[in-house]
Amino acid sequence: MSHDHNHVPSEIRHEKPLWWALALTSSYLVVEVVGAFMTNSLALLSDAAHMATDALALVIALTAVRLSRRPADARRTYGYARLEALGALANGGLLFAVGLYILWEAVGRFRAPQPIASTGMLWVAGFGLLVNLIAMRLLSAGSGESLNVKGAYLEVWSDMLGSVAVIIAALIIRFTGWTLVDPILAVLIGLWVLPRTWVLLRDALNVLLEGVPKGIALAEVEQALRGHAGVTDIHDLHVWALGSSTPALTAHVVTAATGQDADMLRRTLAAMLHERFGIDHVTLQVEADHCGDACAVHARQGAHADGDHDGHDHGH
Repeated sequence: MSHDHNHVPSEIRHEKPLWWALALTSSYLVVEVVGAFMTNSLALLSDAAHMATDALALVIALTAVRLSRRPADARRTYGYARLEALGALANGGLLFAVGLYILWEAVGRFRAPQPIASTGMLWVAGFGLLVNLIAMRLLSAGSGESLNVKGAYLEVWSDMLGSVAVIIAALIIRFTGWTLVDPILAVLIGLWVLPRTWVLLRDALNVLLEGVPKGIALAEVEQALRGHAGVTDIHDLHVWALGSSTPALTAHVVTAATGQDADMLRRTLAAMLHERFGIDHVTLQVEADHCGDACAVHARQGAHADGDHDGHDHGH
């Protein structure tokens, strides 16, 4: 069976919001780094580190989106869709490193608390909260469809919480003088980020390891295929993801129906897989009276014995 599949996204809907989020994030990053050193705030500095990874994450996401537009070629027959997962993996690694850095710096502050300029800290954090809320709004639509956008969204979300934490710390320091709240909230930011980073890394690794896509149960897919009247058996069933939103499936379909139209069966099963599971890239091999690997062995032995055997009828 021949296929004419195009693995390049027909419409890159989330690129413009990524550019806007990158512009906002990069601009605020400069303000926050300067503000962190001027106020001597670890919480603000940790938030600036998050913002730096946000900017890099957005650059990686935009690079992956642009490269994924490149069509398939003789060396990469599936195109470049999997670059999205590689970008998300890099983003997750950066987030994990930042979380560990925050925890390490906080330990030093617990041992030696330092004075903090709470007023400047409050103004910078307030501006950062506004920037993060705008960036989250821009990225929210694509966070459920793209691993790269999801990674960027998670980082902006963590920065938004970081800004809130910094604001709270600034107010507490201003009215109570308790400077230990700065490293305490910095630790809380780090502990919030790490488990969410693991989720992102897990999703990216699942794509790279050709795991079953999220939201698809392999047993249900097999049951649906077996439930068709013209199907007697299913084997060599594989479901994986070319990208975060591009599931693919291959399977051998066995039919014992006399006069079964293999092309019609493939089209019917492909339509069912699209409607029920959202799987559009489907490659089905139809076989008549399959009896497993042992059948092929016996057939070869029979061919040597009498020069005649019945083979499989493979349609593809």
